[in-house]
Amino acid sequence: MQNNSIRDAYIKPDQLRVGIYVHLDLNWTKHPFSFSSFKIEKVDQIATIQGLGLQRIRYTPNKSDCTPIEEVTLATPAPLEINATVATDGPPVNDAKLQMMDRMALQGEKILACEREFAMALRALKLMWQNMFADPAGVSEQAGKMVGDIADSAMMEAEIAIHLMIDSKNGSDAYTHALNVAILSMILAKEMGFFAEEIKLIGLGAVFHDVGCTDIPRRIKEKVEPLTAAEAIIMHQHCKNGIDICQRLELPYEAMLVVWQHHERSDGSGYPAKLSGNQISPLASVVAVADAFDEICNPLNGVGAHTPHEALSLIYAQQRSKFDGKALTALVHSLGVYPPGTIVLLSNGIIGMVIAVNPKRPLKPTVLVYDPATPKNEAILIDLEQDSSVTVTKTLNPHQLAPEIVEFLSPGKRAAYFFRPVAAA
Repeated sequence: MQNNSIRDAYIKPDQLRVGIYVHLDLNWTKHPFSFSSFKIEKVDQIATIQGLGLQRIRYTPNKSDCTPIEEVTLATPAPLEINATVATDGPPVNDAKLQMMDRMALQGEKILACEREFAMALRALKLMWQNMFADPAGVSEQAGKMVGDIADSAMMEAEIAIHLMIDSKNGSDAYTHALNVAILSMILAKEMGFFAEEIKLIGLGAVFHDVGCTDIPRRIKEKVEPLTAAEAIIMHQHCKNGIDICQRLELPYEAMLVVWQHHERSDGSGYPAKLSGNQISPLASVVAVADAFDEICNPLNGVGAHTPHEALSLIYAQQRSKFDGKALTALVHSLGVYPPGTIVLLSNGIIGMVIAVNPKRPLKPTVLVYDPATPKNEAILIDLEQDSSVTVTKTLNPHQLAPEIVEFLSPGKRAAYFFRPVAAA
């Protein structure tokens, strides 16, 4: 019978057997396994562990299915001597792990570059909104160029876009919301097969979709409770105000339709004209989905913000009939069932955060693993497509987690999520 009072103990490599729960006290990049802690399930895993050069191996008795061979353990070991513990040469990291690390490194570099582009675009957008009446022709030209630049940039990659969108911790603002909606709308339009010129028109309309809100009181824009009838009339006016401004800018007609109709709903429940179905511009239908999604993730007042996964679930569960079905499908295809930034509980009891989606297998994302014994800059990455033994059990809200877990995963500090490529020995 196992003594559950014993936590971790040490055994020699030749005491390993199938069913022992081991901890490999090595940097994750120094062994070929997905996790540094796991239960041995196959005999060939024992041979691989024995080839790592460890003179003793830590294991957890009460997580093991059996006792070690001969049960010769060192429950209170002497201090380790580094040279005597780990051999200098061990089996190489497997190709799948190296490829994933390289891919994440490149992805991290692209995200950091896109963060700079996003910040520049945000500054430009603020200036445009401030100069709309003083220089409408110039603002219109600048907006067209900005949308064109976005269409040609890596920000059009859904994984990067969602990383950019989830960084706000204290609510959004009108400029950030406009840029988020523009980028996501263009991504959805591309996924849906719109022509390049239509994608740019969608982006142009999305950039100015809420420009008519500038004169609406904040107490109405940021109100959490349902609006009163009088407040709703004022709020609905922002579509007409936006059209007045866009006419001064001489935006294309299709872009102005986006500004006018982005709150219309397929079931006729929207505003300002209660249009439904095919009465709504296809371009506006795309922006409507992106606008609703970002408002759920990044409300202006920051209260009740949802994770991207929660936002997807909420739209599908409660609002599916209100939006164009093809646009909703494109949203799921683009962001994945578990969008980047979603915190998940894995089937082995480990908590992690999704950092990359798998378009072909949406239930198999790449996950950054929380391990308090591992430094943040050496955090473990798991590609669930490569490790079929582990699945996502459920998603978790960051507010439900201990502060040290949230700090480790740091949803708003993406630079730490990615490894640099490991140089070949």
